[in-house]
Amino acid sequence: MSQSLALYIHWPFCLAKCPYCDFNSHVREKIDQKRFAHALLRELTQEAERLNKDGKRVLGSIFFGGGTPSLMEPQTVASLIDTARQVFSFENDQLEITLEANPTSVEIEKFKEFRQAGINRVSLGIQSLREEALQALGRQHSVKQAREALELARKLFPRISFDLIYARPHQTLTDWRSELREALDMAADHLSLYQLTIEPGTNYEALYRQGKITLPSDELASDLYKLTEEEAASFGLYAYEVSNYAKIGSESRHNLAYWHYKNYLGIGPGAHSRLTLNHQHYATRRHRAPEPWAALVEQKGTGTKEELLLSIQDQAREALLMGLRLKEGISVSRFEQQIGKKLTDCLDASILQACLEENYLIFDQKHLRTTAEGRLRLELILARLVL
Repeated sequence: MSQSLALYIHWPFCLAKCPYCDFNSHVREKIDQKRFAHALLRELTQEAERLNKDGKRVLGSIFFGGGTPSLMEPQTVASLIDTARQVFSFENDQLEITLEANPTSVEIEKFKEFRQAGINRVSLGIQSLREEALQALGRQHSVKQAREALELARKLFPRISFDLIYARPHQTLTDWRSELREALDMAADHLSLYQLTIEPGTNYEALYRQGKITLPSDELASDLYKLTEEEAASFGLYAYEVSNYAKIGSESRHNLAYWHYKNYLGIGPGAHSRLTLNHQHYATRRHRAPEPWAALVEQKGTGTKEELLLSIQDQAREALLMGLRLKEGISVSRFEQQIGKKLTDCLDASILQACLEENYLIFDQKHLRTTAEGRLRLELILARLVL
């Protein structure tokens, strides 16, 4: 039986590079849309041939990410969706197809065409509802544009989500509560709410080292996180993952595929995959730079830079690192069926016991999951708990 599959399509170009962003994104004065469209289609087709040797994979979701995929030509989006539907099978017509978009005027103008292309879920990178914060974050839109984009998206797309960043420099609990309530008033059934982190190699890292920006203390960051969860819950959105909030049944099916450690295929510059082939599990990575990736695809049909066979230990570690981000935690039976190894054999027994005693984890023999206190310390727990 063929495993289900989540498809990720990476468009690496942006209007500008945000100072906090460490994603594989690039700014170009001019983009050869035709070249990159052909390369994406060719890589998708060739990878599908490889994956479908034992029967067509069942496609569960498609996600256009970036970069800024709303800078793509809508016809390219339509062609990729049509091709994916041809080369893979799917269970029903409710295939979740998400496109990330920014609320600039050049992108808002394309929303109707993206809907006609087959997009049924849009995720808007709003990031803040405060003008000064948008400027500090290097965003190219205004609060007015963000509100207009949300209003239009709600009319056109069956499902919408948007992102906000909090724990920003100088942000107080009062400030964030006010901004978050405004966002929740505009929300549909899903929100992504991320704490600002300083990522290596970003402009923010340089400013942070120079003391030109400061982040909230650990205590304030913890309070901001708790406030976020409480306010979202009061609007009927629960934290099904550390940074993602949804009404029951409205979770991102594509992202759940990652967190449940299912197979996913990533195409485009820098895209990653986790794929089971001939009963073995592989990690694949494409060339990061857009033009060299396209050249590789034109020469070989794929821009693959690296493909590694993952050991059982590697798979167990990845499944634990992803699964413990979910509020539901990790199903012991699903983990052991996927990995072929006992869950407890993949954990440091002494750290597990300490986390249970400190009420950071709950282990009822059917599920291993974090508590509210544990989620505040998730990165530290994962670093020590997982063997």
